[in-house]
Amino acid sequence: MNSINQEIDKLNGFSGSDKELLKQVRNSQSLILSLVKKELGLVPKGHFQTMWMAMGMATFGIPFGVVFGLTLGNMAFFGIGIPIGMSIGLAIGAGMDKKAQEEGRQLDIEIKA
Repeated sequence: MNSINQEIDKLNGFSGSDKELLKQVRNSQSLILSLVKKELGLVPKGHFQTMWMAMGMATFGIPFGVVFGLTLGNMAFFGIGIPIGMSIGLAIGAGMDKKAQEEGRQLDIEIKA
């Protein structure tokens, strides 16, 4: 709680330009959300879906792309694996978000990039 209050005080005392303030708000928001996740296990809506989309592309998409490229004898098919991995990651993340909501561990906010 003290860390969150310190971040809010830092924002309240900020005296830079609007662009710098926006950057500071994003940094503070990220820090506060990571503290809340670490200490309380609470996550914002869509957290796992966003996280697993990237992980799906990396862990499933690239290997599938390599397999398609090597199997078909043309590495141009490498790109087919990325959307497949993204879909798998989105499905896993949506399931984890649903589980977090059912367990009451989901905050009623959605973070937009």
